[in-house]
Amino acid sequence: MSEGLKIFKIGGGIIDDDAQLQRFLRELAQVPGRKVLVHGGGKGASQMLRDLGQEPQMVQGRRITDAATLDIVTMFYAGKTNKQVVAGLQAAGVQALGLSGADGNAIRAVRRPVRDIDYGFVGDLPADAVNVPLLRQLLETGLLPVFCAITHDGTGQLLNTNADTIASVLACALAPHYAVELHYCFEKDGVLRDVADDASVIPQITAAEYQQLKAAGIIAAGMVPKLDNAFAALEAGVERVVIEHALRINEPVRTVLCRS
Repeated sequence: MSEGLKIFKIGGGIIDDDAQLQRFLRELAQVPGRKVLVHGGGKGASQMLRDLGQEPQMVQGRRITDAATLDIVTMFYAGKTNKQVVAGLQAAGVQALGLSGADGNAIRAVRRPVRDIDYGFVGDLPADAVNVPLLRQLLETGLLPVFCAITHDGTGQLLNTNADTIASVLACALAPHYAVELHYCFEKDGVLRDVADDASVIPQITAAEYQQLKAAGIIAAGMVPKLDNAFAALEAGVERVVIEHALRINEPVRTVLCRS
């Protein structure tokens, strides 16, 4: 059996609240074994754009990233946010290393082609995006890699890339070498049967059950693309995917997604 690896992804809701972020990092420090952390950006970049007189542009939850926006998100994601996360982990006793995709050629993306929408400097990730030998080397030395949502294209161009996608692609790339668990951490205890009832967590969902829950409208809206990606990761060899509250990652309340 391959040795275990847990990949955690945290979103902007946790990043934006320093007390919650520090609590999450202390919880993460208590998780045994090899770990990778991927973080989103939070609202800081959008606020700075507004302060400079520019209105952030979003389409279906995705940021339009022109050259000026790329400068700002790089400063926030790869700079301020990433280093705050790494510093918090060091304070919790974890040897962490902050990375963008450009560092060590860790994650190479391709600029999203213009179709109906021009997303600007946004990166999509091919199947061979991840520098697996580098990641394995870092993990084997006991480091915890901390990835922000900035990648590169190999020709000197930085690209803004969805953090959920980065986490999923990392999990798939490392699955042949480790027994990988992918953890999506946010402000709920898992996938809810009733969005108005925080206690209605569905403890386990198989691929077949997911199709039934979608057809019944129980799982809908923003959870659908997240779970579509999660089940695609399972098909690609990831052992299991966990949807859980960022502040309770060491507790049993969660939703576990599995192939069957």
